[in-house]
Amino acid sequence: MAWQPDEAGLTQILQLLKESQSPNNEVQRAVQQKLEALNQYPDFNNYLVYVLTKLKTEDEPTRSLSGLILKNNVKSYYQAFPEEVKAYVRSECLSAIGNPSPLIRATVGILVTTIVQRGKLVTWPELLPLLCQLLDSEDYAVCEGAFGALQKICEDSSEQLDSDALNRPLNTLIPKFLTFFKHASSKIRSHAIACVNQFIITRTQALMVHINSFIENLFALSGDEDPEVRKNVCRAVVMLLEVRVDVLMPHIHNIIEYMLLRTQDSDEQVSLEACEFWLTIAEMPVCKEVLGPHLQSLVPILVRGMRYSELDVILMKAEVEDETIPDRPEDIKPRFHKAKTHGPAHIDKDSEDDDDDDDADVLSDWNLRKCSAAALDMLASVFRDDMLPTLLPILKEILFDPDWIAKESGILVLGAVAEGCYTGIVPHLPELVPFLIVSLAEKRALIRSITCWTLSRYSHWIVSQPHELYLQKLMEELLKRILDSNKRVQEAACSAFATLEEEACTELVPYLSYILQTLVFAFGKYQHKNLLILYDAIGTLADSVGNHLNRQEYIELLMPPLIEKWNALQDEDKDLFPLLECLSSVATALQGGFLPYATPVFRRCVGLVDKNLAQSMACLSNPEQFDPPEKDFMIVALDLLSGLAEGLESAIDALVAESNILELLFQCVQDPMAEVRQSSFALVGDLTKACFSHVRPFTDRFLPILAQNLNPEFISVCNNATWAIGEVAIQMDMTQYVPMVIPHLITIINRPNTPKTLLENTAITIGRLGLVCPNEVAEHLPQFIRPWCTSLRNIRDNEEKDSAFRGVCAMIVVNPAGVVQDFIFFCDAIASWVEPKQDLKEMFFKILHGFKNQVGEDNWKRFSDQFPPLLRETLLSQYGV
Repeated sequence: MAWQPDEAGLTQILQLLKESQSPNNEVQRAVQQKLEALNQYPDFNNYLVYVLTKLKTEDEPTRSLSGLILKNNVKSYYQAFPEEVKAYVRSECLSAIGNPSPLIRATVGILVTTIVQRGKLVTWPELLPLLCQLLDSEDYAVCEGAFGALQKICEDSSEQLDSDALNRPLNTLIPKFLTFFKHASSKIRSHAIACVNQFIITRTQALMVHINSFIENLFALSGDEDPEVRKNVCRAVVMLLEVRVDVLMPHIHNIIEYMLLRTQDSDEQVSLEACEFWLTIAEMPVCKEVLGPHLQSLVPILVRGMRYSELDVILMKAEVEDETIPDRPEDIKPRFHKAKTHGPAHIDKDSEDDDDDDDADVLSDWNLRKCSAAALDMLASVFRDDMLPTLLPILKEILFDPDWIAKESGILVLGAVAEGCYTGIVPHLPELVPFLIVSLAEKRALIRSITCWTLSRYSHWIVSQPHELYLQKLMEELLKRILDSNKRVQEAACSAFATLEEEACTELVPYLSYILQTLVFAFGKYQHKNLLILYDAIGTLADSVGNHLNRQEYIELLMPPLIEKWNALQDEDKDLFPLLECLSSVATALQGGFLPYATPVFRRCVGLVDKNLAQSMACLSNPEQFDPPEKDFMIVALDLLSGLAEGLESAIDALVAESNILELLFQCVQDPMAEVRQSSFALVGDLTKACFSHVRPFTDRFLPILAQNLNPEFISVCNNATWAIGEVAIQMDMTQYVPMVIPHLITIINRPNTPKTLLENTAITIGRLGLVCPNEVAEHLPQFIRPWCTSLRNIRDNEEKDSAFRGVCAMIVVNPAGVVQDFIFFCDAIASWVEPKQDLKEMFFKILHGFKNQVGEDNWKRFSDQFPPLLRETLLSQYGV
């Protein structure tokens, strides 16, 4: 006999469903607990599905809510449902697929896909055949309900639909879906495209065999009057562009024309989907060739897409002077700490800077404005100055438009093309930069904030000009904006200033007093979110000016507010992340000037590491009772300890002596999380430099672990392990460890596409091992000398380079034959020195003349005639060969 509800039980559940819609949080919490308690009754879920599918006397929102509660139960407990409950829920769902109410149909669809996810299609064999059959129903509600459910299954369980266990249902489904592209109902057409779209990116075979039919059907829908259909067509084209550009190429110019039209669609969801096309094509080799003829049409469309709508402006409440309004917790994005990476000191920076936000503004959701700006930015990098004949006339018009929304979009455009069109924009900068600096004081907050971002994109050029022309005025205005009464402007100004600091570095030293006074004043002014950005600006300033910050008057300005925040924050507060990052930079910059603050900071960091490790152990031994710790607390603490060791140098000795940091560090270097090991290895290296006597007793434990982590698959971990081994190498005899580490280092230095910093660290460490153990390392010279030389020829003269070259010279003395095949590379590496120390220069001299004497004058001449002219001149003038 079929299951029937008990009236009293039904009444109780309906009462709870009604109460759960109450706006009162307390009532909602109580209802939640009661509903949770009802899960112990096996047929509770029968009641929920009964309310959803059968109880027509109830209002639809209550019935739908019943279905959504059931969906959550299925998600959490489906495997524990009794078989008869599973069967009842499934049969009721099938009976209600075509419910006349769109809300009930949609809820049933959600429930069906959740059952498929949790219980798998294999256990519900009748589902797909029935849904396919219902697609052919004359009743619109039945057809739409079946399609709605199928679309959700395609989204959530696509891999099940292509599985052998079920005989690959997609082979039947895809051709079936394609027949509905021309259905009279736009909703059905939209479902059909959305279903097929799920299988494009994975290049599912069942779709690929019908790809031409799919594309024909898509093109037939290009003029569809329904925005949802147009959106799905655009989405399909963008995905096909990513994975099957070959099938689009014959039609590419028509597709581009279509996408130009759709990017201007009156429905923003459609225009946003279409705008993704330009982002995708910008990354493809064919971009320049196929888009070139359309650039004149595309650029104005993207520029128009970068305007705020009036609705955006209203929703953002961006023009309010809101500095006194506290931030809501949900406005503050979670922050993740980026663990410390060690590179050779003072190496020339390539373009390894952080990605800029395309647009430092706004609605945190991805929207047409952001997508248009990102597309223009990427296309500017493809077309470079070829874009300017189209863009400059538009820019001239909108930058000086009396409509502030147009002007604001013009300033965003100028920032978006800063990288790609740099050389073509530079001649206009003497006119544009003063205009932008004046715009920093505009009445409209949105103009002030976007101008901060755009100016930061040109900070490299501004810093390269005489200071009195632009930099002084820009700093003055930007510092005023840091103290703006609008929070959005404060944020943009702080971020822009951090970028300027990175570009200007020690050029800022004359202005330090004014800068610090402003940043410290902002401490008392900023709400929560912008405080976190202020920490970043202060940390970046410390990184940029280094020990120039170590003056008593600066320390007295800067340290009290930082220490006040440090004391106010609990150990569990995630605001510690940016504050600890900031203090790490400040400690390194202040060097001995940080000493008065060092003891409490050091002890708290050790405490944070200790507490985190204890939580990890508790969780491992009793996972039911203890949650795993938030390891970012440990990572930032390790990095701040590194900053202290780097800044205080030998003055940290006493603090290390009275602590158990090395025992804790031994646990950290074995942590399963890569970022923890990365920061741990940095600290091993920094403590080795600062106070090796405390590290020495642990080296036999640390070195095997460092050797195990010489795995270039984890670049940053490998980099710091390599660097730390190099630091230990110049402190002690490494003979017993050479066989353990040298094979890994040789593999890394010969590996293609290894990042520059890792190559340099590897070369330095090999050189240092050769310095202390030349006999053990020299036999391997032929395996690494060529990449060793090319890795170090580009770094500036410094102590690390000096010790590495001394090591290689020592190895060449032991095994001169090991360098013969690649001697030209060694000559080139020697020539990269500007001013080697006298005794090192003499080593180079001996090796060069020894080689020349060995081969004889004629052979040397033939050999040196292969050198580039500059190398020949350098060796002749410096070393007489």
